[in-house]
Amino acid sequence: MRTILAALVFLIVTTLHTYAAEVVRRDVISTSAGDLELFFIGHSSLIMTYHGKVIHFDPYGKVGNYATLPRADLIFITHNHVDHFDLEALQKIRKPGTVIIEPPICAEDVPDGWIMTNGERLRIWDLRVQATPAYNILRHREDGNLYHAPGVGNGYVITFANRRIFVAGDTENIPEIKALKNIYCAFLPMSPDSTMTPEMVADVARAIKPKILYPYHYKDTDPEQLVTLLKDIPEIEVRIRPLR
Repeated sequence: MRTILAALVFLIVTTLHTYAAEVVRRDVISTSAGDLELFFIGHSSLIMTYHGKVIHFDPYGKVGNYATLPRADLIFITHNHVDHFDLEALQKIRKPGTVIIEPPICAEDVPDGWIMTNGERLRIWDLRVQATPAYNILRHREDGNLYHAPGVGNGYVITFANRRIFVAGDTENIPEIKALKNIYCAFLPMSPDSTMTPEMVADVARAIKPKILYPYHYKDTDPEQLVTLLKDIPEIEVRIRPLR
């Protein structure tokens, strides 16, 4: 098992070698059942490895070379926007037996995925998964429609042994996610045009109090603003990683 994990780490880190050496592109979260490794591809695209499994989140070909990244055992899709649901990137990391967890909006393009609706729970291997709502209240397009309508997209809480990891998808600071409990690590989107302002992200963080907070999907927003906004809550560690 350790040999497999070491090989996966080497492959992912080698693929990312073109980035500046000082940029942290891998973190390790300890769990009661072994390490969970996080790899930051860009935007909302992540890879996690755990117990020899490779887990992708929202693969997007503009931020990563998916032809060279490890093939997926499990893929989470949050919604159907192209920067989260890139079919070409998806095909590059699929292999026989890959499980894709997706909201109903994606089922027409990926009919063999496992469909999860807001609030649904399931278990895969030794992981527990909960789909959370992800939607806008305030952010509208020019035509008046919300960027992300209620009931369409998902966030996901994945429980790795004693650690609950929350990947929020594209959302604002909605009541449903502010009610989450026992979140160890949270990925929260911070693009004021379509998801959250830094103040909204801080509002969610104050409500759920993750031990580690990663802003992601933050485009041109300065993520260091979160450090200032949350400086009075030292128990929340804000980690800035290359996820523009």
